[in-house]
Amino acid sequence: MAIRKVARMGHPVLRQKGRKLSAKEIQSPEIRQLVTDMIETMDEYGGIGLAAPQVHESIQLALLGFDEESDRYPEMGNQDLLVVINPTVTVLDKTPQSFWEGCLSVPGLRGLVTRPRKIRVDFTDLEGKPQSIEPEGFLATVFQHELDHLDGILYIDRVEQGPGVTKFAFQEEYDRYLTPEPGDEVGEMDD
Repeated sequence: MAIRKVARMGHPVLRQKGRKLSAKEIQSPEIRQLVTDMIETMDEYGGIGLAAPQVHESIQLALLGFDEESDRYPEMGNQDLLVVINPTVTVLDKTPQSFWEGCLSVPGLRGLVTRPRKIRVDFTDLEGKPQSIEPEGFLATVFQHELDHLDGILYIDRVEQGPGVTKFAFQEEYDRYLTPEPGDEVGEMDD
């Protein structure tokens, strides 16, 4: 068990498309150890998701999970920890929704990103079994953010283009000036 170093924006591993894992690899002790390390790393850094490329492993593996009792995401509900391997995403509802996203690989910054409201993710779990989930709302955003990492995409690539600083900010300025008011349709998330 170990806390891994998180790759930061600018490291080439974050811009590579991760390779798919074979059934044999999924069952390997190395992948199980990687997942254990990723869980510890995510917990240490206070994230709600983590993709393998963020810990310098260019493979199609991500995990996510958060607790409704979280101080950080009290209105977002609960998502038991999921390990997602070799995912494919299908958009089920293109209705746009916006969240202020942050990322462990882009520390100290937030950007407003609009993504589809509902998706289906088909994936292989850690036992090598096919699974499917249809997240919507905030959870759909979390999935899309994490799974973008597997294709070498960072949330900053999707920040809304608009009137400058209102769409992209350092965390301190976001907290001070841009925090959505109650009732706003935008929320926030960090991986």
